[in-house]
Order: sequence, then structure tokens, then C-alpha cells
Amino acid sequence: MARIIFFVAIGLGGAAILISLGVWQVQRLAWKQDLLARIEAEIAADPVPLADALAPEFRRYAPVEMTGSFAEGHIRMLASRKSIGPVYRIIRPFELAQGARVLVDTGWQPQLAEVGGAPQVRLTVVGNLDAPNEADEFTPAPDIAANIWFARDVPAMAAALNTDPVLVVLREAPEIDLAVTPWPVDSAGIPNDHLQYATTWFSLAAIWMAMTTYFVWRPRRHAASKD
Repeated sequence: MARIIFFVAIGLGGAAILISLGVWQVQRLAWKQDLLARIEAEIAADPVPLADALAPEFRRYAPVEMTGSFAEGHIRMLASRKSIGPVYRIIRPFELAQGARVLVDTGWQPQLAEVGGAPQVRLTVVGNLDAPNEADEFTPAPDIAANIWFARDVPAMAAALNTDPVLVVLREAPEIDLAVTPWPVDSAGIPNDHLQYATTWFSLAAIWMAMTTYFVWRPRRHAASKD
């Protein structure tokens, strides 16, 4: 009897822990869905002047509108496009009418394409603020000689192109042809695996209870067969 009570206690305790983890992931799923909905709404909002988007604090994804011209120089960042393969994201300095300079991710182009110079044309561009520092201790250092970067490092890129550490990703093609395709600005790259996690925890709880039932029922069946 003590053996049965032991297995039941372990079984119920373990199942309770696993189920609570599953419930927690369901709650996290609801939180993440709400977050993604708010991000998508912010991405699609009407653009505002860059200065308004930066004050009082930096807001990632805020849509902005800027007037100025692209300056000389660029950075090629290695990236990947589904069904296309490796491409370059072309990041250029953009000089605002007020004199400040920011980074602009103009879009992507195939690796074999040549990067042309930036025409000194005054224009208005629309994009979204974005400043993830993707570089970490495992990221290879940029190949300065070949001008190839392997992750976005906004402060380092700003230093290289002599701009403020602000990055804007174009969401519309500029009025001039820079031979690039704008990179989609959306929340698709934000992971949302909470449903899979919840399913895993609930499945483990079911397996745990099945094992508990087996270990409780098997000795009793064995004892009954002897009788």
C-alpha cells in the first residue's frame, strides 16, 4: 500500500508541475500574440518626422519620414532571403536636411550585383526605426577590406559611416533607383513558439500520468493474479 501511495504522490506532483508549465506557456502565448499585434499596428502607422519618433525615447518600429540625401559610402551586410539564398543588405548614410546623418537600410540585392554610388539627390524616404544589435561574441568580425558585415551592430556601423547610431529600414522604395529591393518590415522574425512549448508540457504531463497509472496498476494486477 505504501508503494502505491508513493507512486500516486509522485505522479500527481509531477503532473501538477508539468501542467502548470503548460498553462504558463498558454499565458505567454496570449501575451506574445498581443505584443505582435501591437508591433504590427505600430509598423503600419502613419509616419512621423524622425525627431518626433526619437523623442522622448527611442521607439523601435516607429514609422518615420525623412528628407535629405544619401551620402557617399555603404556597408554590405550578409543576409539570407527565403528561396533566394545569400544576399547583401545595403546600408547607407543619409544626411538629413538639418545636417544630422543616420543609417538607412535601403534593402537587399544579390551578392553578385555591384553596389552603385549614392546619387546626391534630395528626396523624402519613409521607413521604420530598427536597432537590434545582432552581433555577439560568436559573430565574426566584419571583413573591412571586402566591406562585408555579418550582423547588424548599429554603433559600430555608425562609427564606420560617420553617422548617429540610428538605423532606419526603408519600407518603401526611394524615388530614385538604388538597385535594391526594400527588406520587409514586419514581426515575422520575432519567435513565437509558446504553443509548441505548451503542447510539449501537456504531452509530458499525459505521459507522466500514464506511467504513474502503469506503476500503480501493475503491482495490483500482479497480486490479483496470484490470488
